[in-house]
Amino acid sequence: MPVTAAPAAASHDVRATPYGPDFDALRRQDPEIADVMLGEVRRQADGLQLIAAENFASPAVLAALGSPLANKYAEGYPGARHHGGCEFVDAAERIAVDRAKALFGAEHANVQPHSGSSAVLAAYAALLRPGDTVLAMGLAFGGHLTHGSPANFSGRWFDFVPYGVDAGTGLIDYDQVRTLARTHRPKAIVCGSISYPRHIDYALFREIADEVGAYLIADAAHPMGLIAGGAAPSPVPYADVVCATTHKVLRGPRGGLILCGAELAERIDRAVFPFTQGGAQMHTIAAKAVAFGEAATPAFSAYAHQVVDHARVLAAGLAAEGFALTTGGTDTHLITADPSPLGIDGRLARLRLAAAGVVLDTCALPYGDGRGIRLGTAAVTTQGMGPAEMAKVATLFTAALSEDPAEAARVRADVRDLAGRFPPYGR
Repeated sequence: MPVTAAPAAASHDVRATPYGPDFDALRRQDPEIADVMLGEVRRQADGLQLIAAENFASPAVLAALGSPLANKYAEGYPGARHHGGCEFVDAAERIAVDRAKALFGAEHANVQPHSGSSAVLAAYAALLRPGDTVLAMGLAFGGHLTHGSPANFSGRWFDFVPYGVDAGTGLIDYDQVRTLARTHRPKAIVCGSISYPRHIDYALFREIADEVGAYLIADAAHPMGLIAGGAAPSPVPYADVVCATTHKVLRGPRGGLILCGAELAERIDRAVFPFTQGGAQMHTIAAKAVAFGEAATPAFSAYAHQVVDHARVLAAGLAAEGFALTTGGTDTHLITADPSPLGIDGRLARLRLAAAGVVLDTCALPYGDGRGIRLGTAAVTTQGMGPAEMAKVATLFTAALSEDPAEAARVRADVRDLAGRFPPYGR
């Protein structure tokens, strides 16, 4: 269902204070930026937002992001800040930490990372030294930039050994992972991907890591919201450190999160501050707390399962339209597909879909030089779309790929009509 605002107590109604978010003030003071914001609001509501890493945060999350907590400098941790006046932001961070620990069943949580990449950087800083060997999914198979890209700090500071997927099934080749681990004896093994639509066998990764004496780091940025809602298995019982983002399916603010056991808590905290970051973004941390609270509800659990159901319906529809699905389907919110059977490359498919108001990404394909498409169902599910709409979207995909301008215009009108029936923030 669409995200809606929770009723606020009259004495704390931000609309009644002079210091809450005030769009009218922005429009008066800076109409140029106000126009940009309004344009983005229209863009989000006027098409299908299928980027797998995006979602619609609730009005409560957005209210926390636009709150005066943004004014507060708070280097350090609750009770041990380097600035005065932190009694209220301390409370916000403690609430966020407690909610994250309860939501994911973790002994320790650090809610300060500014992004998922920042969380991974801190995990490496806590467990590794420059030059250490790390085993992670190769970028060509769906690994993240922080999993060894030469353009990223990870590829410059550590010796990454990539593992891949089976050429026939597209599934992680666990035998290869074990062989590479035995051969290279890595200091850490990373499990996680930006475009792997199946559940990861965390228990097997733990077994392999234990066999070679490696730390196990789970980069769960994509499935974390599904994990919170009970729609995907959790890496917390198996990994030494779990890194995640708080947006995507989790539907919170853009930011990072680290979970670990009590024995690594101090090392992780020091790696975040003061080693890799300075002052915490307290408005974002408060918004994370709001999101964790929302994710602990039965309504969110139902939502997470709907996201997966919708992804499966959409994936089946795309397969029926002629797209080649990697791994043959999905267990999560993610769908990755090769449009080449339709005579088009992923890059051109993305452009034509964007012209029709269907927004998604391209992705590497495990084998070959072409690009595939990557999409997700988190945002459209938040809007209230269901299985029938997913089936409709699949047919719009192939129509959008037409070179006929008249057909493209018809598809754009259909997309606009569909999106208009499910406004993300109400009418």
